[in-house]
Amino acid sequence: MAALTQQKVVVVGGGMGGLASAMVLARLGASVTLYEHAPAFGEVGAGIQLGPNATRRLAAWGLLDETVARGFLPERLVLRDATTGQELTAQRLGADFVERYQAPYVVIHRSDLHAILHDAAAESGVELVVDTHVERIEQVQDRALVIMADGRVVDADAVVAADGLASASRDRIVGDQPVPSGYVAYRGTLPNDGEHGADVVAWLGPRCHFVQYPLRRGELLNMVAVFQSPAFLRGEVEWGGEDELDAAYDRCTPEVRQATTRLWRDRRWPMYDRNPTTNWGSGRVTLTGDAAHPMLQYLAQGACQALEDASALERHAAGAPGDWPATFAAFAGERQPRTARVQTTARTWGEVWHVDGVARLLRNELLRHRDTASYAYLDWLYGRQAGEAELITTTATGSSRA
Repeated sequence: MAALTQQKVVVVGGGMGGLASAMVLARLGASVTLYEHAPAFGEVGAGIQLGPNATRRLAAWGLLDETVARGFLPERLVLRDATTGQELTAQRLGADFVERYQAPYVVIHRSDLHAILHDAAAESGVELVVDTHVERIEQVQDRALVIMADGRVVDADAVVAADGLASASRDRIVGDQPVPSGYVAYRGTLPNDGEHGADVVAWLGPRCHFVQYPLRRGELLNMVAVFQSPAFLRGEVEWGGEDELDAAYDRCTPEVRQATTRLWRDRRWPMYDRNPTTNWGSGRVTLTGDAAHPMLQYLAQGACQALEDASALERHAAGAPGDWPATFAAFAGERQPRTARVQTTARTWGEVWHVDGVARLLRNELLRHRDTASYAYLDWLYGRQAGEAELITTTATGSSRA
């Protein structure tokens, strides 16, 4: 299908959402150029979790098999109390889960997923340009103009701004600011000794949590520690430093405390999101991915929602070829309620994870009595969304085709 032949599209930002959006528009026949500010393509970080709402999209694009091959299929999602080590609840991710959602739950190194999307975009004909800073985007009559920091101007039929949490495009469109959560993440990977099993495990502690799961076919162990910064609560400009890391876990089990000593100490990730907005742009310009809906990580949905965005953009662009105001209006109208719910639910889930005292006891009691055969709390997130193409699961590992 070449619905967008003769259309010139610029994508700003080379993260997951930008690459996926560029790929699907190029596959529809558009001439797509993607500009990335960094001097080279790549992802910084460690593991990423992909729920079936994301892996169904990868299957439809023919990318799921490679994602599974490079990643890992965990057996369960497990929640434990970090102070006692007690298992509170678990969700099995085997055949019943895959059958219900028609795709698997996959964990993968961020750099591996990024490489898969990068190569798919390149193979689809996207021109990938690095070391280029987009200063602003303007609309003049029926054109979108991308103005670079060096003064160059690129003329396009449409612009997709996928420039992340710190999006300059969003600053001009919405005018809001990132919201600090007061929590900070430290990450790390190490060779997997096989003692940690095949589960994604989250230990929930007072004002902290710790996550572990295997990566790269089980060869690596991914670790993430997240805790509330006392320096943030005191109103200090610099917060979440290494000096706060060990103290944050002093009430946790020896297993958790020992694991935090093996994290990378040379970098931290202060956690921000932004408030949901209904303004994703107008005319021939739209926001997407973290530029449109940055979210906290508690539902593991940041990249998943960016892939959902690309799938919806693909469908609406094919449905109104070359009518970018109509395409972007329909795209935002579909996606805004969904992503706003994920953003706000992620905030709430973070609060639930980090409670102490009586609230912790009540949380634990509710989780222990959860019906582990029930999907009542998962269907809204992982289930099929309006307009999503039908997929047929062909193997127990979740290899799917549209």
